[in-house]
Amino acid sequence: MALVRDLAPEIFRQRHLIEGRFTVDLDEAAVRGFLTGLAGALGETPYGDPIVFSPDGMIGKGQGSAGNAGYDAFLPLVDSGISAYFWTVSKFFSVVIYTCKGFDPDAGLAFTRDALGVTGEIVHVGF
Repeated sequence: MALVRDLAPEIFRQRHLIEGRFTVDLDEAAVRGFLTGLAGALGETPYGDPIVFSPDGMIGKGQGSAGNAGYDAFLPLVDSGISAYFWTVSKFFSVVIYTCKGFDPDAGLAFTRDALGVTGEIVHVGF
């Protein structure tokens, strides 16, 4: 049984969601480096710089909560993109790779585990 129904079978898409807990110290530069490194590990070509947002500044303005502090990021790829979300308080991450070109999901898992210092369980699903 498919995870989702394919509404456009004529368009090739590969998606991979990876989640876990990281042990490395993250700042904006580290998030940028992670996205660029992940694209390289997958053999994907970026066509722009990583975009990194941090909602931390909104917490003191009555928006958001301290538990959700961290980074939201995106790297545009010639063949689609990579989105990543990092919760710095709980040291949790969620990465979504979406491409219109095939890639090796094991390469993405290995890079993510190493780059983020994942020592515990990592969950992932591709579709």
